[in-house]
Amino acid sequence: MADPIAEAAQKHPAPEGLTYTYGTAGFRTKADVLDSVLTRVGLIAALRSRALKGQWIGVMITASHNPPGDNGVKLVEPLGNMLQEEWEVLSTTMANKATPEDVSQYYRDIAKTHRIDLATPARVVVARDTRASGARLLGCLVDGLKAAGADYKDFGFLTTPQLHYMVRCLNTEGTPNAYGSPTEKGYYEKFGAAFKNALKGKKPSGGLTVDCANGVGGPKLTELIKYLPSEDEGGLKITVINDNVIKPDSLNVECGADYVKTNQRAPPSSKAGPNDRCCSLDGDADRVVYYFKDDSNVFHLLDGDRIATLVASFLGDLIRQSGLAEQITIGVVQTAYANGAATKYVEQTLKLKVDCTPTGVKYLHHAAEKLDIGVYFEANGHGTVIFSHETLEAIARHEARNPGQKEALDILRATVELINQAVGDALSDMLLVEVVLAHKNWTVQNWLSTYDDLPNRLLKVTVSDRNRFQTTDAERRLVKPEGIQKLIDQEVQKVRQGRAFARASGTEDAVRVYAEAATRAEADDLARRVADLVKAAGTV
Repeated sequence: MADPIAEAAQKHPAPEGLTYTYGTAGFRTKADVLDSVLTRVGLIAALRSRALKGQWIGVMITASHNPPGDNGVKLVEPLGNMLQEEWEVLSTTMANKATPEDVSQYYRDIAKTHRIDLATPARVVVARDTRASGARLLGCLVDGLKAAGADYKDFGFLTTPQLHYMVRCLNTEGTPNAYGSPTEKGYYEKFGAAFKNALKGKKPSGGLTVDCANGVGGPKLTELIKYLPSEDEGGLKITVINDNVIKPDSLNVECGADYVKTNQRAPPSSKAGPNDRCCSLDGDADRVVYYFKDDSNVFHLLDGDRIATLVASFLGDLIRQSGLAEQITIGVVQTAYANGAATKYVEQTLKLKVDCTPTGVKYLHHAAEKLDIGVYFEANGHGTVIFSHETLEAIARHEARNPGQKEALDILRATVELINQAVGDALSDMLLVEVVLAHKNWTVQNWLSTYDDLPNRLLKVTVSDRNRFQTTDAERRLVKPEGIQKLIDQEVQKVRQGRAFARASGTEDAVRVYAEAATRAEADDLARRVADLVKAAGTV
């Protein structure tokens, strides 16, 4: 009797000599060596759905901010959150099975170990970004899904957050926790209406120029705009640039959130004038960073740290004004890469709790889930706000005692609807920022003036074995090699407002060194000295 699992694996054999790892971004590498991985991900997605009694699982084909020649794939859990860590390990093992027979055997082993009934229906929803390799890789994925007997919905081109949204909607449909209509139109209607309600008559000042990285976010933002209030209705004038999806080779090239964050400059294509509000998405629209040039043509970046402080401040005001302060607390979750000035501002000015986690959005997300309201953003612009079930219930049942409380409560409820709690969503986050700026009546200059970033420097040191470098305290201190942290601490003491840490890269044999200090010269010098210590330890 034919074995469909082995046949699918045979059709897309694994290249020799390559090892695949399911990381924070799923599987991601050169597109031409991913065929076998996609087929096997189809098998894993079917097993995961069956393990969860036929709930919908998502599969997104994207390489986000990577160059056009790359691609990748990630799996999405039923509520739109990231794949459970145990299943990351299973996915990695499956991707590295050498023969079709090994793949088939491992498929059955997973089912047996996890007590998965292979007769249970499997449901998978899939989508992809605009990369040229996406269509071929989709075919490889479908071969795996069909071999495993899974039902699947293909949504075609979507942003990554839209796919997360679809998964959550499909799994909550018809329940008291229904998240929205599981269609693209439903996505636009939900966030369009929430934006209008959250503005509550406030008009955003000026316009917004949005750089879409020549990725899938371009056409999706153009569609979303149709569902937003027009300028005549007191809405926001949005100018879309870098939305060329007809030419896949232009994706993320000299544009996009990663380009702006890394190079600390606007895309060359930007024609924005002094103090004009601009933002950039990444290739799959799950990151957003803001920026502007001042009257002297000096570039200023408003990154994920800035977005987190802005949003936390606004939510804190709404909670107090609506009379909910005794029931609900807000916390901000950061990584060690958050600027020290941002951390100080949250703790001392906003009087909010700060938690620090290891690098990687899944760690931030899990930490935020433990709070009443958890605001998390990586400095790269990826983040969202998570409201606990108890907090949502408290906001829903709260009765305002006066008109001021009622207005704050109405805005708070609309803001909850505006936030894509499933995952960081550049389009949703962008609209959220615009709502906050409109209510505060702030310009980008006002936003920038809340605190002064400490000058910082990030360096990469190539080492022979990154596993020799082990950390503790949310990756802020090295425990191995022994003695190196004491030397780093001594260097930090030599500069004003110094802070530095070194952590092994998650994807290559390198150690990343971060340093900040009171002046640019001191930050650069501290980074270089710590990098020298790492270099010496890495060659022993």
